[in-house]
Amino acid sequence: MSAVSDRLPTFPWDKLEPYKKTAAAHPDGIVDLSVGTPVDPVPEPIQKALTAAADSPGYPTVWGTPELRDAITRWTERRLGARAMTHHHVLPIVGSKELVAWLPTQLGLGPGDKVAFPRLAYPTYEVGARLARAGYEAYDDPTGLDPANLKLLWLNSPSNPTGRVLSKEELTRTVAWAREHGVLVLSDECYIELGWEADPVSVLHPDVNGGSLDGIVSVHSLSKRSNLAGYRAAFLAGDPAVLGPLLQIRKHGGMMTSAPTQAAVVAALSDDEHVRVQRERYAARRTALREALLAHGFRIEHSEASLYLWATRDESCWSTVAHLADLGILVAPGDFYGPAGANFVRVALTATDSRVQAAAARLTP
Repeated sequence: MSAVSDRLPTFPWDKLEPYKKTAAAHPDGIVDLSVGTPVDPVPEPIQKALTAAADSPGYPTVWGTPELRDAITRWTERRLGARAMTHHHVLPIVGSKELVAWLPTQLGLGPGDKVAFPRLAYPTYEVGARLARAGYEAYDDPTGLDPANLKLLWLNSPSNPTGRVLSKEELTRTVAWAREHGVLVLSDECYIELGWEADPVSVLHPDVNGGSLDGIVSVHSLSKRSNLAGYRAAFLAGDPAVLGPLLQIRKHGGMMTSAPTQAAVVAALSDDEHVRVQRERYAARRTALREALLAHGFRIEHSEASLYLWATRDESCWSTVAHLADLGILVAPGDFYGPAGANFVRVALTATDSRVQAAAARLTP
């Protein structure tokens, strides 16, 4: 086991523990804006669907029920503009993080192969490459990469941590470049329904891919848009030539979403109203935190989408973390997401209205 764990970096969140203790000592308690875990209730129709499917004594299937696959294909067409989606174009997964961590291994990548991801990125992209013993490289512009031995290219729009949205033109150019060089594109689009100052576009849209899904797969999660982080509910959509072999591998590995969760996902993807309501909650929290951070002397970059504000005081991110911890506010240091984030912090919108107001009051001069 140590041979595997030795490939991995130190789990970053452990480094925040001392600052969490400082923030928790604030007289009015901690406002935790670090991890970004949902705090609002699971919408009632989704809870009812889960409960109705609770009597599920048999094993679920890795590919999911036909109803689940129908719900996913309909959602990708309705919400993302995808066309001619079939059951072979979709694959349920057990939350998006396990997919990110294990995809290079499931694709058969290893020494000599290379995985690429954005310069500022979710750290699990690198973890996935390390688990497979593959090489990895961070990029500013993916089309500037050396395509030799590059087997997997991660895109992330809207971005975690920065909230940056890739334009339709950027996506189109990148997909064309990847196809030219035979590189598989995985587009992490888990925040695609949470655009604020930009309208995120999926690689599944025909304006991006030219009407073909060859060589492209998108990753989607219900954790944030439906408050289902505790359900571990996500899915892939894209090239059947990629998803078909993955389905077989995941069957052997028993990587199946529980039957009640599958029923809950059908309900969640079939209802847009609860997403609208949740968006309004996050929009209000975003406005309150953004104004308070600006008043406190922060500068905010990107952040046009997703559930985070990418903020800086032009100092070491750890100095900022310590400063905010003294105010009872816990945030994520930017260097968790790569050296380019050394002077930034990521501020999550995932706290209750009352806790967000408490943070705003502490930040306002």
